[in-house]
Amino acid sequence: MNWITRLIDIIWGLYALFCFALACVFSLFVALLVPGSPRRQRLVTWAARTIFVLAGVKVTVRGIDNLPPDSSIVVANHASFIDGILLNGYLPSRFRFVIKGEMRDIPVVHFLLRRSGSKFVERKEASGSSRDARQLVKAARGGESLGFFPEGTFRLEPGVARFRAGAFVAAVKGELPVVPIAISGTRKMLPADCWLPRRTELFIDVLPAIAPGDEDYGDHRQLAEASRQQIIAALDEPDLA
Repeated sequence: MNWITRLIDIIWGLYALFCFALACVFSLFVALLVPGSPRRQRLVTWAARTIFVLAGVKVTVRGIDNLPPDSSIVVANHASFIDGILLNGYLPSRFRFVIKGEMRDIPVVHFLLRRSGSKFVERKEASGSSRDARQLVKAARGGESLGFFPEGTFRLEPGVARFRAGAFVAAVKGELPVVPIAISGTRKMLPADCWLPRRTELFIDVLPAIAPGDEDYGDHRQLAEASRQQIIAALDEPDLA
C-alpha cells in the first residue's frame, strides 16, 4: 500500500503544478492585455487563490479583521516558495508585494510581477538597494499597502530568522501600521529541498496590528522585533536569531 500512497502523492503533486502553470498563463495574459493596475491586481489575486481551490487545498485564514481598512504594511514569516502565492491569493488585492531584486533578471517573471503590482528591492548592490529603499518609503508615504517577507529568504529547518529593516523603516517613515502574519503548513507542502508539492492544510494567522502610537511601535528596530516575536508566538517555532 505504501507505493500506492506514494503514487497518489506524486499524481497530486503534478496536478498541483499543472494548476500553478494554468494560473501563470492566465496571469501573463492579464499582464499583457488588461488595462489598469488595480484591475490587474484583482485578477492576479483571483488566479493565485484559484490554484489552491482547484488543487483541493484547504486554506484557513484567521484574524482577517485585524487588517486595517486603510493602508498598512504586512510582514510574514518565510518558509517556502508557496508563501508569496498564498498571501497574494488570500489577502486583499490592494497589497503590493516586495520581491527580491534578482527577479529582475528573469524577463518574463519580472514583467508579470511588475505588471501585477509587485515592487522590487535590490539586496546585493548598495546603490540599487538605497534606490529601492527610497522607492518603498515613497510608496508607504503615498499610502500604498505593502507586503514583505522580512527574513529575505527561507530555509529547510523550522524557525524564524532575524528580520531585515526595510519593511519597518518604510512603516515608520510612512506612519503606517504593521500587521504581522504567521504562515504555517507551506514548509511541509513544499520544503526548500523539494520540487513536488505535498498535500497538506495551510493556515494564515493575521495577528493584531502594531500602529503608530503603540508602545511597541518605537523605532524600526523595536518594531521589527515586536513583529517577529508575535509571529514566533503564533507559530510556536524556534527563534533562529
